[in-house]
Amino acid sequence: MYALFEEAGKFMAGRVLSEAESSAQVELSSGKRVKVKSGNLLLKFEAPSPEQMLAQAQSIAQTIELDLAWEFSSEEEFGFADLARDYFNDKASLEQQAGALFRLYEAPHYFRRAGKGRFKKAPAEILQQALAAIEKKKLLQAQIAGWADELAAGTCPAPIREQLYKILFKPDKNAPEYKAVVDASRATHLAPLDLLQKAGAISSPYQFHWKRFLFENFPKGTAFPALSAPPVKDDLPLSTAQAFSIDDSQTTEIDDALSVQGLGSGTVTVGIHIAAPGLAVQPASPIDNVARNRLSTVYMPGYKITMLPDEVVQGYTLMEGRDCPAVSLYVTLDEATLEIKSSETKIERVHIAANLRHDQLDGVVTHEWLTDPSVQPPAGTTPPNVPRESLAFLFRLANHLKAGREVVRGKPENFNRPDYNFRLVGNDGAEPQGTEEVRISVRQRGAPLDLIVAEAMILANSTWGNWLGEHGVPGIYRSQASMAPGVKVRMGTKALPHAGLGVKSYAWSTSPLRRYTDLVNQWQIIACARHGKTAALAAPFKPKDAELFSIISSFDAAYSAYNGYQAGMERFWTLKYLEQQGITELTATAFREGLVRADELPLVLGVLGAQDLPRNARVRVKLGSIDEITLDVHGTVIERLDAAPAAEGASADAQESEEDDGDDVASGPIAIAVDVSESEAPAGDSPNP
Repeated sequence: MYALFEEAGKFMAGRVLSEAESSAQVELSSGKRVKVKSGNLLLKFEAPSPEQMLAQAQSIAQTIELDLAWEFSSEEEFGFADLARDYFNDKASLEQQAGALFRLYEAPHYFRRAGKGRFKKAPAEILQQALAAIEKKKLLQAQIAGWADELAAGTCPAPIREQLYKILFKPDKNAPEYKAVVDASRATHLAPLDLLQKAGAISSPYQFHWKRFLFENFPKGTAFPALSAPPVKDDLPLSTAQAFSIDDSQTTEIDDALSVQGLGSGTVTVGIHIAAPGLAVQPASPIDNVARNRLSTVYMPGYKITMLPDEVVQGYTLMEGRDCPAVSLYVTLDEATLEIKSSETKIERVHIAANLRHDQLDGVVTHEWLTDPSVQPPAGTTPPNVPRESLAFLFRLANHLKAGREVVRGKPENFNRPDYNFRLVGNDGAEPQGTEEVRISVRQRGAPLDLIVAEAMILANSTWGNWLGEHGVPGIYRSQASMAPGVKVRMGTKALPHAGLGVKSYAWSTSPLRRYTDLVNQWQIIACARHGKTAALAAPFKPKDAELFSIISSFDAAYSAYNGYQAGMERFWTLKYLEQQGITELTATAFREGLVRADELPLVLGVLGAQDLPRNARVRVKLGSIDEITLDVHGTVIERLDAAPAAEGASADAQESEEDDGDDVASGPIAIAVDVSESEAPAGDSPNP
């Protein structure tokens, strides 16, 4: 005797070897023996063989019209044999009964299962809904197949073009657009990005990178709600200082200014004056919510996305000719030895005498001009409208502070490579389109004006960081336990040393218009200035405040994303510069295995023939094709420009500096990420990018 039974949702048949009250031993055609519960035995028969019966039943099942079967079936619960007798005849064969079972089982939208071999017909309205859903699914599958065919043929359907960034970077794997791309990718054996690019989904490489960045970081767009800067209500005293700022010409968020008083008296007071939005903007206010959502200004060649609306920025920026609210750090020094005697923090108004622009003055304010009174500025240039003596003193102080930090660091800072400035011709601050002419100029790191600002900001950030710690007020700190390889700069709420900068503690506090961490720290500093020893009770953020840790986590992620995008866009415009200038060859220096760094451009690339070159070997490279989507360019070494022994003899110290301050090639559509170690670039921790 044979039996048809259900096991784990499958129908099987075999010879019954033995049968007890609650189960039976059944042998399948494969020879495998299974124990089957009696309740799972649905049919018993003597002939035909199990294999023949299953095959005939499956064939009969496909002839049963479900609409007709649904009409014939009882309104009450019924068995599969009952349906077979109603559908075929009252003497339905074994195969017809099994066929009815299979057909009922595979149509849950028509018949709901009510037990082993038992069913109940679905209500008419439920059935219509189910059939409509099935039809919709069929149409959707047809749409997916049609889109996939179009993609494979080199055309991108509009719905897929509209979902481009979501499909590539945050896909909904159940979305039909995504499924079409996957199907076409498999059919053409192309990666999704290559497939979409060939299908014309990406018309502008620049817009691809830009819209991807907005999709991931500004999904609601970059527009601000209507906000105005609340006024500073405090009646602030006016400082006697005449301050000046030093920034790039494109800078609108002027956070910091400097002043010098007492020259020639033996005791000099240097003022570091920071714009004070923290006096008016309060935590959880509408402006704070905007700043906390953005966390930082985003920089890129030719454009920026500010942390705060321009209307708010203009209310607090240190504008030339105004008396501006400021949080000021006054450092008193011995004029001869530059020894720091004391420091004091004041909340006040400061007159901004000048907004100096270093891109206009670097050729005037040189090392020679600052250190030798007899040196005159180059013909046709205009000296800054700030006393030369003030800048000269600040430059002397900056070198003194830098030397002191280098003693703590244990080695000098490395300024042996230049910075590069990008300018898009005719852009005038408008959103770039990716087709502008780009000009790249060289600016040596550690230029006098840069050094003055960087050391002043490091002094303020470290002094205020220590001050917060002394008052028991938490802040947001950047620390580095040591300069050993692999020890990274971290953010936290405790005043810990920053080995890379050579200071006891370091709290970003000098860019409250551009970085949210600095605004948070300014609130804490204001509390210390106002309340002294009881500041911990009055500060907006208390010790172990979970909000501070949340801010740190959010800021760290956003700042990394923003810096990564800036690096990617600098690489994009560097590649665009190669195309516009028709550069097909360049000189470079071996960097890491298979990588070289261009000597006159901010570019690291992989080249054939560089795998076995020693570090710092100089070569001439022939460039290959440029891919502006992946930001990739390869090259081939065509000539060695130096003698091998000299290159191999480079000092270990020089190599260590290069490793600390390296560019790195990363994977992904934006293929380059630049990582400038703070241990080698203190300006990286200054507020002047």
